[in-house]
Amino acid sequence: MNFLITGGTGFIGQELRETLLKKGYNLVIITRSSKKYEDEAATNQRFVSWDDDLVSEMNSVDVVINLAGENIFGQRWNEEVKERIYNSRIDSTRSLVESMEQADKKPSVFISASASGIYGNQGDSILTEEKKSADDFLANVCVDWEKESQKAKEYGVRVVNPRIGIVFEDGGGALEKMIPPFKFFVGGPIGDGKQYMSWIHRTDLVNALIFPVEKEEMVGAYNVCSPNPATMNEVSDTLGDVMNRPSFFRVPKFALELVFGEAAQPITGSIRMQPKQLQVHGFDFRYEELEEALADIIS
Repeated sequence: MNFLITGGTGFIGQELRETLLKKGYNLVIITRSSKKYEDEAATNQRFVSWDDDLVSEMNSVDVVINLAGENIFGQRWNEEVKERIYNSRIDSTRSLVESMEQADKKPSVFISASASGIYGNQGDSILTEEKKSADDFLANVCVDWEKESQKAKEYGVRVVNPRIGIVFEDGGGALEKMIPPFKFFVGGPIGDGKQYMSWIHRTDLVNALIFPVEKEEMVGAYNVCSPNPATMNEVSDTLGDVMNRPSFFRVPKFALELVFGEAAQPITGSIRMQPKQLQVHGFDFRYEELEEALADIIS
C-alpha cells in the first residue's frame, strides 16, 4: 500500500512514518524542504516538494494523510499569525484536492486532520462528533479546513477528518511545556484547573490516524482522544505523582492571557471530547488512563 503524507516531518508525522514503515508500506512525504531529508530517502520512502508534480504522485498512492499546518502554540495571534495559521491549512488541503481531481487514479481515502478546537470552550459538556462547531477563530479554521477536504468526495474519494485532541508524548506537544517546571519543583495547573483536556498518547493517535484505512464504513469527522478526558488539575496532579514532584504552583489564567492574548484559549478553555466513532468501530486504545499514559512517557 502506498501513502502520501503532508506534515510527515513534524511531532506527529515522524511517529506516523516510523509506524507505517514498520508495517512495510511505501511513503511519499510532501515537505517544504525536500532536499533537507535526502539522507532519509529510501526505496520505500521519498520526499518531494509542494512544487513538484503532485498529480503524478497522486496517481500512484492509495491513501493520503494530511497533517500540514502552522503551529498554533507559543505565539500571540496577531492578524499576520492568524492568516498563516489559516492559509497553511486551507491552501495545502486545496492543493491536495486539486491534485486528486486531475489524477487519473484517485486515492481510496483522504485522511485530513482537524482539531478539537472546532468545539470551542464548552465547559464540562460531553462532546461527541454530533456537537455543532463553535464560532471563534480556531473553530472557524477547523470548519473551513474540513470543508476544503470534503470536496474530494466529488471525485469519488472517501474523506475522514480526525479531530485531534491534546497530544501527549515526550519531546513535543503540550508536555514539552509542562514537564520542565515540574523538574524544577515549580509545576502546577494552569488557570482554575477545572477545564477539561481531551488528551491522547501519541501512539494511540498514530494508530487512530491509520485506523480508517481499512474501515471503509468510516466517513466524516471522528474525535481522536482518550475515552477519559481529564481536568487540568488532574493532569497536573498525575504528572506530579509520576515525576515525584509537587503540583501546587498554579499559573493564573490572566497571566497566560497577558502573554499570549487570544492564543491562550486552547489551554485555558475546556473541551471534553468523547471518541464515539472510534469506539463504535472497535478501536483498541493502548493508553486509556492518564496515569498509564504519563508513566509510559516519563519512564
